[in-house]
Amino acid sequence: MINFRYIQWENLLSTGANPTRVQLDSNPTTLIVGKNGSGKSTMLDALSFALFGKPHRDIKKAQLVNTINTNKMVVECGFDIGTHNFVIIRGIKPARFEIYQNGNMINQQADSRDYQKFLEQNILKLNHKSFHQIVVLGSSSFIPFMQLKSTHRREVIEDLLDIRVFTVMNGIVKENLSRIKESSVVNNHSLDKLESNITMQRNYIRDIGQIAKDQSEQKKERMDRLQEQYDELSNEYDDLIGQYPDQLSKVALNKLVEDDRTSKQQLNDRKHTFNHEIKMLVKTTKFYQDNDMCPTCDQNIDSNVKEHKHTEAKTRAKFLQEEIREVDDQLATLNNSISKLTDQLKVADMIDSEGTKIMNLRQNVSRMMVEYQKDLDQIGDTHGDLKGANKTLSCMIEDRTSLFDEKATLAESKSYYDAIFEMLRDTGIKTKIIKQYLPAMNKLINHYLQALDFFVSFNIDESFQEEIRSRYRDTFNYASFSEGEKQRIDLALLFTWRKVAAMKNSASTNLLVLDETFDSSLDTEGIENLMKILDTIDDGTNTFIISHKGDVLESKFENKIEFVTHNNFSEARI
Repeated sequence: MINFRYIQWENLLSTGANPTRVQLDSNPTTLIVGKNGSGKSTMLDALSFALFGKPHRDIKKAQLVNTINTNKMVVECGFDIGTHNFVIIRGIKPARFEIYQNGNMINQQADSRDYQKFLEQNILKLNHKSFHQIVVLGSSSFIPFMQLKSTHRREVIEDLLDIRVFTVMNGIVKENLSRIKESSVVNNHSLDKLESNITMQRNYIRDIGQIAKDQSEQKKERMDRLQEQYDELSNEYDDLIGQYPDQLSKVALNKLVEDDRTSKQQLNDRKHTFNHEIKMLVKTTKFYQDNDMCPTCDQNIDSNVKEHKHTEAKTRAKFLQEEIREVDDQLATLNNSISKLTDQLKVADMIDSEGTKIMNLRQNVSRMMVEYQKDLDQIGDTHGDLKGANKTLSCMIEDRTSLFDEKATLAESKSYYDAIFEMLRDTGIKTKIIKQYLPAMNKLINHYLQALDFFVSFNIDESFQEEIRSRYRDTFNYASFSEGEKQRIDLALLFTWRKVAAMKNSASTNLLVLDETFDSSLDTEGIENLMKILDTIDDGTNTFIISHKGDVLESKFENKIEFVTHNNFSEARI
C-alpha cells in the first residue's frame, strides 16, 4: 500500500517562490476551498507531475512554470511503501528528477524515460491512468473510467488485479516469436543458398576431370603474353621517370615557385614605394614653382630655398629612377624563372599522370597473371583438386544437415511460443482471471450505486462493456444518462476500484481526491449519500474534497484548506 505523507510545490502555475506544503496523512477528511483561479486544483497537478512527470489537467508541461517567476519550478512528494520511505523531487528550469529511498538517491538511468519506467513498475506499480482511476475523480480534463476506450479500461483493471505481468510476458513472447521468424527466414535462405552451392560443387567435381590439355597450353601462352606486356610497361615507366625535370621533386619545384613569387611581390611593393615617392617629389617641386609665399606661416619663400628644394628633389628622383630600373631587371629575371619552373611543374604533372596510368595497367596485368597461375595450378593437379573439392562437398552436406536440425528446432520453439502467445492474449488467461473478479466488481459497483440512491443494475463484462438495466426502461448504456447520473456511476466505479485495489493490495493508497465533485452534478441528496460512503471508507484513508461550496460543506469535514490570491500569487491558508 502507498501511504502518501505530503506534497510540496513552488513556482507551479499560480504559486510563487514560497513553498506550499500540504500534509496528506494528517486528517481523515479535508475540504479545499477558494475562488476560481485561486489554485485549489494545483495540488492535483503537483501530485501528478511529481509521480508521472505530467500535469493532471490538459495543459502543456511547460505551462506548469509560474509565468511571473518563469523558472525554479520544483515539486516534492513523500510517501511510504511498507517499511521504505520514498521522496520524489522533480522540477523544470532547471530540469530535475530524483528518487530517494530511505534518504539515499536511487541511481538514475541514462534516459529519464527509463527512470520513470522504474518508478512506475518497481515502486508505485501504477501508471498515470490507473492512479487517477483509484485516487482522483474530478470535473477537469481527467477522463472517467466509462469514457475510456476498451484498451485503456483493460489497462486499468490489469493494474488493479496486478496481472499486467501477463502483458509484459506477452510482449516478451512477441519479441521471441519475431526473432524466431527472422531466424527462420535466415535459415531458409541459408538452406536455399547451400542447396545451390552443393549442386554447383557436384557439377564442378564432374566437369573438372574433363579439362582438356589445350586449355592448359592456351593459358600458358596467355601467361607468356602477359609477362611480355608487364615487362614492356615496366621499361616504359622507367623511361618516363628518367624524364623528370632536373631530378627535382614536385614539392621542391613548388617551393621554388612560391619563393620566387614571394620575392616578386616584395619587388613590386618596393617599386610601388619608389613610384609613390617620385610622385610626392613632383608634387613638392610643383609647389615651390607655383608658390612664393608659405600658406602656413604667410611668409615669403626665399628663391635660394626654392632652388635648393628643386635641386634636392631632382637628385632624389634620379636616384629613385635608377632603383626602379634595377627592380625591373630583377622582376624580369624572376618572371623568367617562374615561367621556367611552371613549365617544369607541368612536365612533372604530366609524367606523374602518365606514370600512374602505367602503374595501374601493370597492376591489372599482374592480377591477371595471378589468376591465370591459379587456373594452371588447378589444371596441373587435377587429382588433388578433386580431393579438396570432395572434402568441401562433404562439409556442405554436413552444414545442410545442421541447418535442417536448426529448422526443426525453430519450428518446435515457434509452436511452443504460439501456444504461450494464445494463453497470454487478452482473450486468454487474463480474461479468465478477470472473469473470476467480475462478479465481485459488479456487486461492489451496484452496492455503491444504491448507496448513492441510484437504483439500476450495472454490470461490465470481460470486454469491459457495460450493460445497464432499469426496472422501468430497457437495456441502455452509460451515454444515455444525465450528467448527475453519470457522476454517480463514476463515483461508484472509483470506490469499487479502491476496494479492489485494497483487496489485492497491489495498488491501494491512503489518498482519495474528489475535485469539484460536489459542485457539478450532485444534488443535496446525492451529497448526503456520498458523505455516507466517505464515512464508511476504511480507517487510514485521507480524503480531500475540492469545492466551491465551502459554506455548505465546511461543517462536514475535520480540516479545511483555503486557497487565496495575494500579490498575484496563490497561497494556502491551513
